[in-house]
Amino acid sequence: MTAAEQNSVPEPALEPVLREDRLDFAPTADRVSFSRRRTARLVREWGYPGLAGDAALLVSELATNALLHGVVRGRLLRVRLVLTATTLRVAVSDPWGERLPVLRAATSEECYGRGLLIVASIADRWGVESRTVGKTVFAELTLRRGPDAPVGPRELRAGPPHARTEVTPR
Repeated sequence: MTAAEQNSVPEPALEPVLREDRLDFAPTADRVSFSRRRTARLVREWGYPGLAGDAALLVSELATNALLHGVVRGRLLRVRLVLTATTLRVAVSDPWGERLPVLRAATSEECYGRGLLIVASIADRWGVESRTVGKTVFAELTLRRGPDAPVGPRELRAGPPHARTEVTPR
């Protein structure tokens, strides 16, 4: 079993997909900001304006990580949004499957290294799925009591087994 398979978190039991969007793009910084704006707009249009900001931030962090750590020349990155009756799933795929994300604490002197901490503090669940070529890093937001309900406190965020962390509620 490869490291990617050991650290992957399987996709949840299949629920009917209510809405789905997929965008393949060249790995450039302007495409990350475009993906963030597109995500916020789609989530609002899908009837969840209260989740639009969190979903946009998740896309921004995951796509930036893919841009910094998952680029292979000539290959595209993919942002995928999936809405079911209970979950909004944000997933970013890149072609570099050997390089898995690691949750870590950045020092105060470091400019980088906080992206997954942000993802873990916002998402109800996050993880990594291996692909034939590359990997997908996903984050899920649980839909609560209507589209504008506050996301509310979460006790435990589950990422890859090596990256479980307790995060205090926002």
